[in-house]
Amino acid sequence: MKLERAEIVHVAIPLVAPFRTSFGTMTTKDTFLLHVVTDAAEGWSEFAADPEPRYCPEFVAGAEIVLRDFLLPRVAALPRLTAPALAPALASVKGHELAKAALETAVLDAELCAYGMSLATYLGAVRDRVPAGVSVGIRDSVPELLDDVQRYLAEGYVRIKLKIEPGWDLEPVRAVRERFGDELPLQVDANTAYRLADAEHLRKLDAFGLLLVEEPLEENNLHAHALLQQRLTTPVCLDESLHNARDTASAIAMGACRVVNVKPARVGGYLEARRVHDVAHAHGVPVWCGGMLETGIGRAANLALAALPGCTLPGDTSASARYFAEDLTEPFVLRDGHLPVPSAPGIGVEPLPEVMRRFTTGRSSLYGG
Repeated sequence: MKLERAEIVHVAIPLVAPFRTSFGTMTTKDTFLLHVVTDAAEGWSEFAADPEPRYCPEFVAGAEIVLRDFLLPRVAALPRLTAPALAPALASVKGHELAKAALETAVLDAELCAYGMSLATYLGAVRDRVPAGVSVGIRDSVPELLDDVQRYLAEGYVRIKLKIEPGWDLEPVRAVRERFGDELPLQVDANTAYRLADAEHLRKLDAFGLLLVEEPLEENNLHAHALLQQRLTTPVCLDESLHNARDTASAIAMGACRVVNVKPARVGGYLEARRVHDVAHAHGVPVWCGGMLETGIGRAANLALAALPGCTLPGDTSASARYFAEDLTEPFVLRDGHLPVPSAPGIGVEPLPEVMRRFTTGRSSLYGG
């Protein structure tokens, strides 16, 4: 293939309800889609980060500059454009994994569409549907939280994840366990909100039989997570700290985690995400696919990853209605606690033109006409 054009489409989609984590509260999914046109096919992807660098260092405006000025010129110079060629071509640009992931995914979508192959087949998926968990944000009161959990369980979600932070941890977890029982698959996500000095407090979570506690300490501190894991019976799961397969291998070797959350955007794209999966799977460490409140564009590709053999825990690949009254694509609908893995070529979905028009806030040409 040869790159002909690339543009970004800024979108802002209201969430059905505010989503609060230890980083802050989101009311709108405000990001951009990347659209690439090659001489063989077109491809789409979704930039996973937010307008502000709170969850990670990257942010919407910065990613647009990086794509336009540094990444796309290198890709356009390739004599033959393929998704596996991108990482070596972009290696001289340090960091910016989420921007690289958006570019790789759009190119991969175009390439697979040209071949008539689905992303699930390309990655090696072994299921045509995957169990869906749901992430429940921090609420103003425990009764509100219990109402949320009750509603999601009634909708069919097979696993509940509670966002926690200091001051909102033991009480809500205890309340959910008491209300819904010990059989409910339950995990918590701290989004780096604690310190190693909180180990004794976090150890009290062991009493609740959790699947895991996700990224409890500051990111990139594998040593501290290893020390914490020694003091907990609850498995530590790493998310923000794992930027590639090498980090994953180091974390497993150090005993810093017993579960891996792989987010393709965080590790630079689906090819590296597959390598993260392979490393963890080879060591017998369970993997699951995390989420970034994606629209249907990002969710479709995540479902393909979640269908890999090592993804043995339900991920955050929730239905479209969990976040949006109207999605940018045909909605993903929960059936018997599962979501279907797209089987059409590429990522398997495209934006709906009329919906895109309503939620588009701007367009920018990054390369070509």
